[in-house]
Amino acid sequence: MRRREFISGLGGAAAWPVVALAQQTAVPVVGVLHARSSNVGRAQIEAFRKGLAETGFVEGRTVAIEYRWAEDRFDRLPAMVADLVRRQVAVIVTMGGIPAATAAKAATQTVPIVFTIGADPVEYGLVASLARPGGNATGLTAITQDLMAKRMELLHQLVPAATSIACLFNPTNPSSGTEEVRDAGRILGLRVLMIGVARQSDIEPAFAEMVQQGAGALAMSADFLFLGNVDQVAMLAARHGLPAIFAHREAVMAGGLMSYGPSSSVNYRGAGIYAGRILKGEKPADLPVQQPVKFEFVINLKTAKTLGLEIPPNLLALADEVIE
Repeated sequence: MRRREFISGLGGAAAWPVVALAQQTAVPVVGVLHARSSNVGRAQIEAFRKGLAETGFVEGRTVAIEYRWAEDRFDRLPAMVADLVRRQVAVIVTMGGIPAATAAKAATQTVPIVFTIGADPVEYGLVASLARPGGNATGLTAITQDLMAKRMELLHQLVPAATSIACLFNPTNPSSGTEEVRDAGRILGLRVLMIGVARQSDIEPAFAEMVQQGAGALAMSADFLFLGNVDQVAMLAARHGLPAIFAHREAVMAGGLMSYGPSSSVNYRGAGIYAGRILKGEKPADLPVQQPVKFEFVINLKTAKTLGLEIPPNLLALADEVIE
């Protein structure tokens, strides 16, 4: 096993080799605070490393990274970020949504923070404004929850006969977008079934509940819990014959029907670039919060055929990618 792979695989549970590397070679140390698990965040970490490399920082050679994985135990985040601050990391990068970002912001007003979230950072007190963050934090917002209304609209166009649409959301996520879903349901004249799922073990019973309540389609909120279990969610949607729209294209690649949202890889690559720029001396206060410039609409025709659906020509024309 190569040394880089060995170091990255250790995570926060045994970070001493990373610290030793930093001490021996005098390279800066970046702390990554992830609210979720390493298996869920693997793709995001790879995109982040690519962004760092674009600014000249390669893990194991010109930068060391200390990983902290909360494993969906948000109560562990304050202690984890406090440990990173004690270790005097040069910058803290938060992943896994608002819980990690707010924990970092509460822990330090001096260590630079780069956050990756799906909500409005001003609303949660992370920055003063998007253009002029102020303070020690900046980052990228995917505004994924604000797109729930658009996902509901696309789903309604596909299955206009479905009068009841279920929404799976994580009640432990403060930016789950539930109000946007309810508002969209009222505008479209739909009955919305809000079904909370806080753990992986809750996912299968949630599908049984939504079918029992007569859901005709499914809109998934953008939460790492569902992103980390896309195979299971896509399989259950197909098993129960529920047309579903997701926030991430990864779900469609796993067999989901449709997705609409920004590219998560672009977002996390951007976090790596921002971290690298800060390591080179730029201040978070001077780096505006970035927002997506492109949204991907992806359709899986194979899944549509399995569900007995014919995709309307207008939706096919809107699609950025069609999986045959």
